Amino acid sequence: MGSRMAGVMVRKGFNLTVYDAHQPSVQGLVGLGAGAASSPREVAQASNVIITMLPNADIVKEVYRNAETGIFASAQPGSLLIDCSTIDAETPKQLHAVTQELNQQNAEKGLLSNMTFVDAPVSGGVGAAEAGALTFLVGGDEQSYQRAQEVLQHMSKAVFHCGKLPGSGQAVKLANNLALGISMSAISEAMLLGTRLGVDPKVLAAALNSATARCWSSDTYNPYPGVIETAPSSRGYEGGFAVDLMLKDLKLATDAAAAVDLQTPMGNQAQHLYQGLQGEGYGKLDFSSVLKYLDQNSVDKTA
Repeated sequence: MGSRMAGVMVRKGFNLTVYDAHQPSVQGLVGLGAGAASSPREVAQASNVIITMLPNADIVKEVYRNAETGIFASAQPGSLLIDCSTIDAETPKQLHAVTQELNQQNAEKGLLSNMTFVDAPVSGGVGAAEAGALTFLVGGDEQSYQRAQEVLQHMSKAVFHCGKLPGSGQAVKLANNLALGISMSAISEAMLLGTRLGVDPKVLAAALNSATARCWSSDTYNPYPGVIETAPSSRGYEGGFAVDLMLKDLKLATDAAAAVDLQTPMGNQAQHLYQGLQGEGYGKLDFSSVLKYLDQNSVDKTA
């Protein structure tokens, strides 16, 4: 995701310095005109707007807080720090607190510093990232949101201010992906039911999309192969949003729900279902492969 987002910015003429542990991603961006850094710290030295997109909270904390190679080790006074990872809602609060501490330290030295951190997880998938049509979900005060919006608008179709507190963006993202994991599972069951009862999959999808079952999982990202030619389901479930990542997000969502004493029976069931996919080797496939998993783990279709 991050490399696609950076590619959009480079093509729009922004001067980027990039770092990734996966060097082919860096080299691809260098080929488009970006500069390469050897660490997050070096990115921070060269930039006053820093955007991160990382797999989990532990890596986010390491990238920002490592004393030798991290962003905070060299972030400039006044830097805007935007984390687009999908993680728990507490980590952004911790990173925001660090920026406040650094601002205070700079003030004590007589330096004007308004370093800002916001969380801005995304929705839309790889295709939207490549097209510069993501939805960003921003958590932070109004001034920080306005600063972030000026940057994020170049990669988005929408930038939502989800709340004044850091972590608000993550709260919305976890709620979204909880619903997404459930809806994809439900649409997969519905598509399999209808087709096993003899309905053509394209006819079935068209009917669902004109009826009350219509949702993104049905009309934009249908899990049945051949219904939507641009969907991962029509290319062997390759690319897209991996099962491993959906399972991570469902775990984050159900953990967050437990922390506020909320029962999520459908979310728990979706998490259990995606654990089954992961256990059978589906982890790197798109999460819509839940249809394939259900199909192959159901009773004999010819009976």
